[in-house]
Amino acid sequence: MSLPAPSQKKFGTSQPTEPAKPSNFLRQIIESDLTTGTNATRRWGGSPGDNTHHAQGPLDPARIRTRFPPEPNGYLHIGHAKSICVNFGLARDYAGVCHLRFDDTNPEKEDQEFVDAIMDTVRWLGFDWVANGTSHLYHASDYFDFMYRAAEHLIETGHAYVDEQSAEEMRLNRGDFGKPGVNSRFRDRAAADNLARFREMRDARHADGSMVLRAKVDMASPNINLRDPTIYRIRRAEHHNTGDKWCIYPMYAYAHPIEDALEQITHSICTLEFEDQRPWYDWLLERLIEGRLLQAPPPRQYEFARLNLTYVITSKRKLATLVYDHKVSGWDDPRMPTLVGLRRRGYTPESLRLLAERTGTSKAGGWTDYSTLEGCLRETLDVSAPRAMAVLDPVKLLITNWDDVMGGGNGQPGFLDACSAPLHPHLPELGRRQFKIGREVWIERTDFEETPAKGFFRLFPGNRVRLKYGHVVECTGCSRNADGSVAQVHALLVPDTKSGTPGSDAVKVKGVITWVAVADGLPAEVRLYDRLFTEPQPDAGGKDFLASLNPDSLKVVQALVEPSLATASADEKFQFERHGYFVADRVDHAPGRPVFNLAVGLKDSWGK
Repeated sequence: MSLPAPSQKKFGTSQPTEPAKPSNFLRQIIESDLTTGTNATRRWGGSPGDNTHHAQGPLDPARIRTRFPPEPNGYLHIGHAKSICVNFGLARDYAGVCHLRFDDTNPEKEDQEFVDAIMDTVRWLGFDWVANGTSHLYHASDYFDFMYRAAEHLIETGHAYVDEQSAEEMRLNRGDFGKPGVNSRFRDRAAADNLARFREMRDARHADGSMVLRAKVDMASPNINLRDPTIYRIRRAEHHNTGDKWCIYPMYAYAHPIEDALEQITHSICTLEFEDQRPWYDWLLERLIEGRLLQAPPPRQYEFARLNLTYVITSKRKLATLVYDHKVSGWDDPRMPTLVGLRRRGYTPESLRLLAERTGTSKAGGWTDYSTLEGCLRETLDVSAPRAMAVLDPVKLLITNWDDVMGGGNGQPGFLDACSAPLHPHLPELGRRQFKIGREVWIERTDFEETPAKGFFRLFPGNRVRLKYGHVVECTGCSRNADGSVAQVHALLVPDTKSGTPGSDAVKVKGVITWVAVADGLPAEVRLYDRLFTEPQPDAGGKDFLASLNPDSLKVVQALVEPSLATASADEKFQFERHGYFVADRVDHAPGRPVFNLAVGLKDSWGK
């Protein structure tokens, strides 16, 4: 189904508008820095580089620089969406630039597949790393030469040494939160000897794991991250970007501040688990600025609370378990919290940006209920998704007097009456959808009760209901299968009650039900997705998260949908009236074989 873009005119209170940007501590920091000119003297050499490179450039035209630095070792999840929105959003709002940087310092776990998927996801969310015609797409591995040079500088100035202790010795001598560390016996080796040993590491003259390069900071520091952190290790592994050029690789905590400085990042924004790393971040940059390798002022790191969503896990290791143990169909399974999974489920970029805005940016942790995410999706789809009727658990309704009434008493068999409905109730410019009604229609099995409970206003013997957009019918009973299940529901057509015709509202009914005609209804596979876990925090406290997998997280039904959906395109979203919001599956949906995924119900019914 090809539709024009939705109108932007407002109706009701659910029309999405650009949300007001509430103040938060990150915005306050940025605004203070801009007011005081903290970064006003920064220069930009046109690309990442060292002190000499940037010193030759003009004053940086970007008021601020932020970055989104994923490691390409897996698919991004919903927590990454928050970080993308924060970093790219702040750069947008303060006339800055946000870099997309791949922190690819771990060659054994990284792959070009993930690089490509991350780039696609960032753009799908509505952001880009191209600013004023210049791409700001970078790789940490592009800086390996500088990182090596910086390591040699630290050795030459007495700030780093090659440690040949075993891994077990290093662990024991590092101490813990109640006991200071013990200096390595190699810590006071001469700088020249350390430099020679480090070059031997680089030249593959030593075995993997036999030695490391460590910064010389303070083994007695109460912050364990400052107890001579490892900055290089030997790792014979081919890198997806640099091939087999290197057999030594920098540690993430060493590489990350250097990457920020080379890219002239002003505000290095990360989540709270990196807060204890900030003193090491600052220490390292101070040493390299002192040596005139990097330009001042240095980037500053700021931490905010990550997004914790109930009924979701975001550990890459645990998500991989779900995939490789076949608990889900893949990384893009619509039950997964990966962004490729959420996209296939029917989540929109607008809904995820709205979630990022509503959950706020603060130092405080806490949990966001999954219903908040679902509410953001409902809000964005309500104003844009075309409507359609679908019957998910069909039973046939036979209108026994149809031919007599609609055939003018001549009993014309097979007569079909044309009906129509708006594609969207508040966007008349989108047009109308067309379908037929006849002697036989499909209705939901739950819309008939032979002995109804109090308050049931749908079909039961003697009761009248309106077939939405069609006629009023009066139920006369049903026929049953041998097992006692309802085979057909029977009804009589009430004349002169077609919706939109004069006098049609003279017959008052309390119930209105959706339907699809047997004559033009389309068979479709509909996948009813629910939350993957039954517990709000499935892996809290070391619990086995697999024990709380929801056995009913996916139900596949053979449904009937109205004929307007015959031209639905993959990824196109609809409201199936009465049921919820659905999306044509971006993988399996095809002409002649429609497949729709439940994105979210019309209201939150979890646990009710």
